[in-house]
Amino acid sequence: MKALAALFLAAVPMLAQSAVVWEHDLVAAQKRAKAEKKLLFVDIWAEWCPPCQHLKKKVFPTPEAQKALGAYVAVALMTESKDRTQNPTNMKLAERYKVEGYPTLLILDAEGKELRRQVGAFRTGAEFAAWLGSK
Repeated sequence: MKALAALFLAAVPMLAQSAVVWEHDLVAAQKRAKAEKKLLFVDIWAEWCPPCQHLKKKVFPTPEAQKALGAYVAVALMTESKDRTQNPTNMKLAERYKVEGYPTLLILDAEGKELRRQVGAFRTGAEFAAWLGSK
């Protein structure tokens, strides 16, 4: 019984750390950013893109990335599926922000003004978190 209690107590801090809630609609994300007084982190990506998949599976889930993303409203805008079918709404946004390659990572204010940009993936959650934390 003591071992079970110890295991539970060890897991409580992990339960308290909630995963980042990703938005998939920029307008809704902007409303949330205004309400929460946060900037937006926007990942414009394609499902067929290997560096995009690396970010999604290996970088964004890391504790460092999750902690850094907590300061932002996170938005994932997939522009194309694996078979290259386009998402018209997200393609228009990619055009608006002049996306020339995937992944394109943007920091926006709540009005949608671009503050910073990174094209290409980060290798680790720590590298990504350092970029998010830089001014």
